[in-house]
Amino acid sequence: MKIAADTKIVVRYLVCDDAAQAEAAARAIEQAEVVVLSTVVLCEVVWVLRRAYRYGTGEVAGVLRRLIESRGVEVDRPLAEAGLAALAAGGDFADGVILAEAGRARCDRLVTFDRGFPMTTSGIEVAIPA
Repeated sequence: MKIAADTKIVVRYLVCDDAAQAEAAARAIEQAEVVVLSTVVLCEVVWVLRRAYRYGTGEVAGVLRRLIESRGVEVDRPLAEAGLAALAAGGDFADGVILAEAGRARCDRLVTFDRGFPMTTSGIEVAIPA
């Protein structure tokens, strides 16, 4: 069976802080032949692990890397790698994904109010509107 897992399933599977839900999440994930994790779910998982569980950047990156490289797990690999690269550079996973999606869409400029948004050599100008 091929399943898509939402954020709460993935978080419970990873952190096991609620025994009953962790067991149910593990059963669903481990019995599936394929587990599809959307990029939105990956962004939310990173946010929850950092904010609610206080995982450090290295911990988040390691957990996420192991998850996306697990047998049967399908993700949008280029976007996941862009998010991980942004984390490794001290940035935000979601910002890396957003910038990669802008590149994929062949945007010339990414407009943001986020002054901490990564400035990269992606060829996309990052601009803060006046």
